[in-house]
Amino acid sequence: MARRRPSDRLQQVIDAAIEVFIGKGYRRAQMSDVARAAGVSQGSLYNYVESKEALFYLIIDRGFTDAPLPAGLKLPVETPSLADTLARLRVRIISAFALPELERAFTRSSVADPRAELETIVRQYYAGVERVGRGLDLVERSAVDLPELAQLFYIERRRSLIAQLAKYLESRIEMGAIRSLPDVPTAARLILETVVWFARHRHNSPDSAMISKTAALETTVDFLVSGLLASPAPTTSAKPKENPQRSQLHASRKLQ
Repeated sequence: MARRRPSDRLQQVIDAAIEVFIGKGYRRAQMSDVARAAGVSQGSLYNYVESKEALFYLIIDRGFTDAPLPAGLKLPVETPSLADTLARLRVRIISAFALPELERAFTRSSVADPRAELETIVRQYYAGVERVGRGLDLVERSAVDLPELAQLFYIERRRSLIAQLAKYLESRIEMGAIRSLPDVPTAARLILETVVWFARHRHNSPDSAMISKTAALETTVDFLVSGLLASPAPTTSAKPKENPQRSQLHASRKLQ
């Protein structure tokens, strides 16, 4: 039987560590748990990482990308400071949730096709959430134990995205492309949370197996976009439909 290459073994350790940290959280996850899940000795883990903190840094990085491990990765990975870990997470989140259509929307003084613009924004966000689902599960679970992580993930990054999306909605409301909303920031939050549930959290619900990947995406996009767009103004030339019963009553009165 061929021996595993070091890079293969490291990927095996990373995959196991991600599942352990998602399942147990940061505080309760132990190196022994990871070794057991990866099928290696606990001592061998230290050939790859110096500490639990170094392992967490490594899996945060890998949880947000499917790219191959860097060829020149120095092992064992040194123990980072918490600031280094947070900085790396910030880079990964910003990269994962790049919304180029939203950025382009802010450069436009008018929009020819509001539906296409809004639909593209929703689809880009949905794709980002779906692509890095494991990374997000890892961060959300670990944020329970690390207040600094929660501050970055929920307060800094999510609120920033809500503010950016709310600014976009307000600009399109002023253009008449999107209907008036009771509270714009809440509407922005609703968009984000709806996408997150159907792109990620539905997988953790025991009663969502009947929802296919395509159905989840297309239904989410259709409901959000259709619910936000302004209704087209009625044409002045259109005449109201005549009620047949009222017409008959009016005719009988004339005959009397």
